[in-house]
Amino acid sequence: MAHIVQTAAGRVQGTDFEGVLAFRTIPYAAPTGGANRFLPPQPLPRWSDVLDCTEFRGKAPQAGIAPPPRPELAEFSGKPDPSPETEDCLTLNVWTPSVDAAHRPVMVWFHGGAFSWGNANAPRVWGHRLAHKHDVVVVTVNQRLNIFGHLDLSAIGGEAYRHSGNAGTLDMVAALEWIRDNIVRFGGDPGNVTIFGESGGGAKVCVLLTMPRAVGLFHRGIVQSGAVVRLRTPERAQALTSHVMRQLGARSVVDLQAVPVSDLLAAIKPAEAALGTSPYPLFDRYAFGPVVDGDIVPAHPFDPAASSIQPDVPIIIGDMKQETASYLAPVDAVWNRTLTREQMLERLAPITGDQTGRVVELYDRLFPGLNPSEELIAITSDSNFRIRSWVVAQRRAALERGKVWMYSFEWETPVFDGRLGAPHAMDVPFTFNTLDLTNATGGAHEAEALSETMAALWCEFARIGRPEHPSVPTWPAYDVMERATLVLDRDCRIERDPRAEARLLWQEITGAA
Repeated sequence: MAHIVQTAAGRVQGTDFEGVLAFRTIPYAAPTGGANRFLPPQPLPRWSDVLDCTEFRGKAPQAGIAPPPRPELAEFSGKPDPSPETEDCLTLNVWTPSVDAAHRPVMVWFHGGAFSWGNANAPRVWGHRLAHKHDVVVVTVNQRLNIFGHLDLSAIGGEAYRHSGNAGTLDMVAALEWIRDNIVRFGGDPGNVTIFGESGGGAKVCVLLTMPRAVGLFHRGIVQSGAVVRLRTPERAQALTSHVMRQLGARSVVDLQAVPVSDLLAAIKPAEAALGTSPYPLFDRYAFGPVVDGDIVPAHPFDPAASSIQPDVPIIIGDMKQETASYLAPVDAVWNRTLTREQMLERLAPITGDQTGRVVELYDRLFPGLNPSEELIAITSDSNFRIRSWVVAQRRAALERGKVWMYSFEWETPVFDGRLGAPHAMDVPFTFNTLDLTNATGGAHEAEALSETMAALWCEFARIGRPEHPSVPTWPAYDVMERATLVLDRDCRIERDPRAEARLLWQEITGAA
């Protein structure tokens, strides 16, 4: 059955899908190719006919950018989105129980991928089950990524390109403005919008919390394994641009606009390699990504303190127990558990430097049963992810305004003989109730139960601003005295300051009090 909704730019047609209505690939701004390349999102032209929004029609250019997974894990997270890559990528998808006037909570998903890859179309982030089971409207957003969304041309492009380093960042604002202006026609409440995302999507939530242009466009936030403390400086962003220009032999913006998409993508990795590591490697993780320009992004989100731009927005923040298990899986010695202690120390040295001995001594004592592969995963999960979650939660709570709730996802999947534990991004299908569309849990009944709990908590937070559900204990807000943390596991529980010794050590090493 056809379902037609009138938006500000024209009529769109959706379709029935598993008990809800799905509208796929609705444009929220103009195509970004040609003369619009590197510009802020441009106004959406109106159309007179009904726009068919029943199928996914594309995602942002990104070919060859994502690091390849271990072959065995190719479909661990489910089928990929088969739609083509295109510069006509400023689109979103809407799942709603009904196009009525019910004013439901709106949940807006920003996908992961380190600001460089990913999409909002993959089956594991389809919002139909959240919409159907929890009476919410789910929106998933595509935007410009990598060189297309974050090439800083402010030094060579003049006023028109002053914000090119944050073009993809402004895409997020344009999507939220579209939601403000249109979502009521899809049964949603523009006055109750929760933004959420995992990995780079969680980082996008952190960035939006510090953007003046996003004030009033959302009301709650959820950061899943994506806490970001620092972003790019203008100096580092412009240095990267210089490497790109040399790589392509380009001299002007006009030259860059004529470069084929494939050639722009091919310039990314060599330019990143030439740029080198950030002076803040544990906190500044993105070569291409938002830039602190003093305007669009006035300051680092959480350094030296939490941004005060939107202090009253409540947030949930957390991460996975074995975040780096999937990142390290391509290393045969780690995957096969044949890594030696000497090899572990070699891999840790670039991260922990002259503190390697202290770090390993602590983890030997805290986790005496781990082999070198598992200990490497435990240490790098804390150094690459958990320290940022700790810092963001602590600094956000220090504002003493909007509440903060912290969690740790610790249910470990039995697939692949348990090698992965609770790896990065496994929580995404738990969030969306789409475990059956992945190969992440082996159909474990307890995983389905935990997915129901997690999805219900997130939706209740979107509805009332507090994460509550009968299957979990009362979840206290986070503060620096108790540091209450909800552990999402077979039996959910509250722990006070879990891994306190590790937290204190990493805060000392990074200087992040």
